[in-house]
Amino acid sequence: MFILVMGKNGSGKSAFAEKLTVNAKGERYYLATMLPYGRKDASRVHKHTAQRAGLGFITLELPYAVSAADIPAESAALLEDVANLLSNAMFDKGLTALEVFDDIMGLRHRVSCVVAVTISEFDDGDYDQETLEYIRSLTELNRRLSEAADAVIEMRGGAPVVTKGESRLC
Repeated sequence: MFILVMGKNGSGKSAFAEKLTVNAKGERYYLATMLPYGRKDASRVHKHTAQRAGLGFITLELPYAVSAADIPAESAALLEDVANLLSNAMFDKGLTALEVFDDIMGLRHRVSCVVAVTISEFDDGDYDQETLEYIRSLTELNRRLSEAADAVIEMRGGAPVVTKGESRLC
């Protein structure tokens, strides 16, 4: 089972994805992809760590190559998040959205349940060329992931809206 949870920053997508994953059978893994580069990032990491405290997740720090995670096949993996994974791959490793897609699909085919979180909306801004290329790449990656997903859930106004498949637990 592969579920994609999408939304803009602050939409509640992470908390919703945790609720989807927490009742999954087997061990639950939280694949943390963020490389904190400052106070704001550190604050976000702290917020997410506190949010999942006591939920029984085993946290793996994986800023690259999530398909290589040492996770038993009958487990659930919460990939938090696709946007960070792509950013790390593009800017640190020179990889493409297609290579990140293949990496995520490698995880999907090894683990019984994957719930992936991604940003699907950006605020209007005066972005430089590098950022615009990243946004285009993330949009393409999200499209590919949506097509491959068994279920797609978009957070709208803080509420989950199922746009593909059904919102069922892994």
